[in-house]
Amino acid sequence: MPETQSASQQVIEEVASWPGVEAGPGDRGSSVAFRLGRRELGHLHGDRAMHTGFPREVWIELREQGRIDYHPVFPDRQGPAAREMRDPDDVRDVIALLRLNYDRVVASHGLPGEADGQDRGRPVTEGGGGR
Repeated sequence: MPETQSASQQVIEEVASWPGVEAGPGDRGSSVAFRLGRRELGHLHGDRAMHTGFPREVWIELREQGRIDYHPVFPDRQGPAAREMRDPDDVRDVIALLRLNYDRVVASHGLPGEADGQDRGRPVTEGGGGR
């Protein structure tokens, strides 16, 4: 009988396979953070939630679509975001949300180490990559 992967294992396996992404211990009690160079794309809190950050306009659109909610540490701020992982659809959307951040960073800054995409260590959003 095949072993079923946990929600976090599914996310880690997919996101860590993207060029330039490193998965490692997160700060502030998170189980794993995804980084592209020094930029955090987001992080997981076990199998229950993903935290990240988006520019205000993107955050508003995603919130209106019901794809993200306010970050529990910043309950009144637009930018920091949270997404629960309760079922396979949530896991797929967490991967899609992280891919959205990945694509934005690569489009703006390139992959770490590319000559024309120097990684200057700026956060994904003005307020950081989320907590």
